[in-house]
Amino acid sequence: MAGASFKVDLRGEEAALADLGALIARLDNPTPAYEDVGQALITSTHDRWQRGVAPDGSPWPPSLRVIAHGGKTLILSSRLFRSITANASPSGVEIGTNVIYAAIHQFGGSIAQGARTAVLHFKTNKRTGRSRFAKPGKADRARKAEIGARSFSMPARPFLGLDEDDPRTIATIFENYLSAGGQLQ
Repeated sequence: MAGASFKVDLRGEEAALADLGALIARLDNPTPAYEDVGQALITSTHDRWQRGVAPDGSPWPPSLRVIAHGGKTLILSSRLFRSITANASPSGVEIGTNVIYAAIHQFGGSIAQGARTAVLHFKTNKRTGRSRFAKPGKADRARKAEIGARSFSMPARPFLGLDEDDPRTIATIFENYLSAGGQLQ
């Protein structure tokens, strides 16, 4: 016979049809697999974050705080780090954050601050007579100050995206999902 062909062994027809039906059901709603993909991508994002690298593997530029005081870039309160979530549906998965300042860190950009008036609080050291900045509750005097407008550039520190290992992880999750009836091994 020329061309392509396949052969069906009818002795195991019921089992084969049951397996095929289960596979079709899993393909009909792959949300559980997408939930697992979402969790894997959150883990991958957090791992890169701890290492301070973008999805392409390039290191993030260190923040001024890290240069001056040490620590890790984009981890002071860890609010942005903890806000990474996944939202799975039958058609895919979204990874992201609802933190408003996430975009400037992901993409970089220019930030402009307008001129403003601020109240500066000082505490005088009784022994030396020198003043230093203090919290309002600890200060012994205050003074208004005019702060001029300024603009500065925030470098991009991409944290969302797929790294070189993520596509293999996603493929493995779907292979396990389809072969194990949705139960990951």
